[in-house]
Amino acid sequence: MIIDDEEKLRTLLGRIIALEGFTVLQAGTIKAGTKIMQKEQVDVLLCDVKLPDGNGVDFAEQVKAQFPYSEVVLLTAYGNIADGVRAIKNGAFDYITKGDDNEKIIPLLNKALEKASLQKKIQQIKKQVGRQYIFDNIIGSSPQIIEAIMMAKKVAPTNANVLLLGETGTGKEVFAQAIHNGSKRSGKPFMALNCSAFGKELLESEIFGHKAGAFTGANKDKQGLIEEAHTGTLFLDEIGEMPVELQAKLLRVLESSEFIKVGDTKSTKVDVRIIAATNRSLEDEIKAGRFREDLFYRLNVFSIILPPLRERKKDIPVLAEHFLQVFAQKANRHLEGMDKEFLSRLQQHDWKGNIRELKNVMERAVILADGSQLTLLSLPLELQTTHDHSQTLSAFDLASVEKLHIQRVLNHTRGNKTETARLLNIGLTTLYRKIEEYQITNQ
Repeated sequence: MIIDDEEKLRTLLGRIIALEGFTVLQAGTIKAGTKIMQKEQVDVLLCDVKLPDGNGVDFAEQVKAQFPYSEVVLLTAYGNIADGVRAIKNGAFDYITKGDDNEKIIPLLNKALEKASLQKKIQQIKKQVGRQYIFDNIIGSSPQIIEAIMMAKKVAPTNANVLLLGETGTGKEVFAQAIHNGSKRSGKPFMALNCSAFGKELLESEIFGHKAGAFTGANKDKQGLIEEAHTGTLFLDEIGEMPVELQAKLLRVLESSEFIKVGDTKSTKVDVRIIAATNRSLEDEIKAGRFREDLFYRLNVFSIILPPLRERKKDIPVLAEHFLQVFAQKANRHLEGMDKEFLSRLQQHDWKGNIRELKNVMERAVILADGSQLTLLSLPLELQTTHDHSQTLSAFDLASVEKLHIQRVLNHTRGNKTETARLLNIGLTTLYRKIEEYQITNQ
């Protein structure tokens, strides 16, 4: 949109820009332009500085406040440095002089449009991610997970620190993000860090940041995650792995809302909510001298226990169906579901890796599926065989491996025994004997 009170100039400029493929709207005043922007999606605003009902430099600030994904390019007949600086501070994309910069307008508009489009895409992604991590999208109806969700919903609107307890793969980060999205900080940053992924020095720098020259390789100042999460939430996963020396620095943040960067001499104030998670018993870590008791009480204002998957087996079918749909869509495949034997083996498994392990198994199964359903042969070998010791075959028997291999090849040939025997490099009579011996039914 062009806002300029000189009608002839506005019309001429509009024609030039329209010839480049832009849809052009026009207005002669700030009031008229604002009305249009309230009705139409304006990606780029080309606005004169001196207008009958206001100043374009001041208007740029209003536009960015009301329409943050619209870019403003200001035009002036008499450019001056002070106005130019103020325009950029007010959020304008650029500030150019009429007449002298006519050849720059089209390239400038293309750059401004590119930025506006990128900002809208980022916002759409943020909304999608936000919808993904809400309590309604946490899957399960078992009493244990319902209780955990209820507790998380209660604490989310507060500023209380939260400690999530549970085995690896139980969904602690999903809960942390849902708590953040259910809080007053939902529009602010959510930063996550796994404390077990770094050594002491790197972990300190990642969390608290450092000043240039603080150590070898620190060529410039680095902002830590705790500062990047200012006004938002910092999620510290595997907090039990944090070295005791760094625990003291984190305690200071919780007590005084300030910290000192590595190599700095002054403290930095920060407003951040801490959500921590661990798969360890912090009480045992305290007794062993590996975790500070005072930090534990600061973090453990509100604790939530996330149940392992083996304690909520009634949720396995719905979780498996969810992952089936997700990975089938990614692979652009049409799969109708899971057969009874496939589902039965999922529910028999111990799932030491919990939901994360189930997710990986389902992704693999979707990739390996030959038909319209997931079958036993889509599962890893250790899930294909039952753990019932009354069975004659086990996952470690050579006979078991032979049986499963024959099943796979039969499945591949869609029951064609002649082709199966050829691929196995055995006689057809031998194949029939093996089928009868192993009671193979998937033919």
